[in-house]
Amino acid sequence: MTIFVLFQEGCFPEGVYPAFLFGTLTYCFIVFCNVTVLSTIALDRKLHKPMFILLFNMPINDLIGATAFFPQLLVSILAQNRSISYPACYLQALLIHLYGAGSLTILTSMAYDRYIAICCPLRYNSIMSSSNLMKIIIFMWLLVITLIVVLLVLVTRFKICRTTIVDIYCNNPSLVRLICDDTRINNYYGLLITAVFQGVSLIVVIFTYIQILLTCVMNKSSDARSKAIQTCGTHLVVFLFLEFNACFSLIAHRFEQAAPSLRRTFGVSVMVFPPILNPLIYGLKTKEIRQNVLGFYKRKVSSVK
Repeated sequence: MTIFVLFQEGCFPEGVYPAFLFGTLTYCFIVFCNVTVLSTIALDRKLHKPMFILLFNMPINDLIGATAFFPQLLVSILAQNRSISYPACYLQALLIHLYGAGSLTILTSMAYDRYIAICCPLRYNSIMSSSNLMKIIIFMWLLVITLIVVLLVLVTRFKICRTTIVDIYCNNPSLVRLICDDTRINNYYGLLITAVFQGVSLIVVIFTYIQILLTCVMNKSSDARSKAIQTCGTHLVVFLFLEFNACFSLIAHRFEQAAPSLRRTFGVSVMVFPPILNPLIYGLKTKEIRQNVLGFYKRKVSSVK
């Protein structure tokens, strides 16, 4: 079986246990926060609305990304062994790309939902009906799974002639670098994937937020205006953070002049910060979710007393 070697800088023997402990606590915190948001939305029927059902996909996606990244990293830190098997590397790459593409697609669908809610409030219930909402979710995941699976299948056509992964985790650009044959088709398809998930997402989000901004400016109600800007502003910050980091990480693979350490830093930040920040941002800043979570823990504390 082919064994790959992952790049891991700074994993010195004296730093093994602190790094392992920090990584474990970070992963546990991510799981706890995202499972809390998931369970809150799932158990409260008042939250079974289009906005929250779309949001429900976010913690699922974040758990996929965190689980693809952290366990392998923690095992390699503790064992001081950077090797990863061929099937495990491809599975990690598949899950990580599903997470990245899923994040952009979910944020785009949430932007569309906010656009309909703010710009077309009278038609919101008909446009975002239960059937249409399910169609959006099914199409969203089918698109992500299909395009990403094809991306990784194209890599399996070739024999691997190198075994050193240039990143801390397995991904498509790193796997393509292990191939010594002509990979132009892979590169063209990779550019297509980037255009679909990052280019189209950016265009949709920019269009919807321009329309939302114009609607807010025209709205005479200051309360409605401030609430809309606050809600959409948070979403826009999350989207732009993910878009910038992912875009730079992918582009850096295509330019030898890009500093490898900088590329790895942006790549890791995409895997670490969104799964931490998303449940905190959407959980704490969304009044309905915040009230449910706080109410649940207050009841738990009262029952203990």
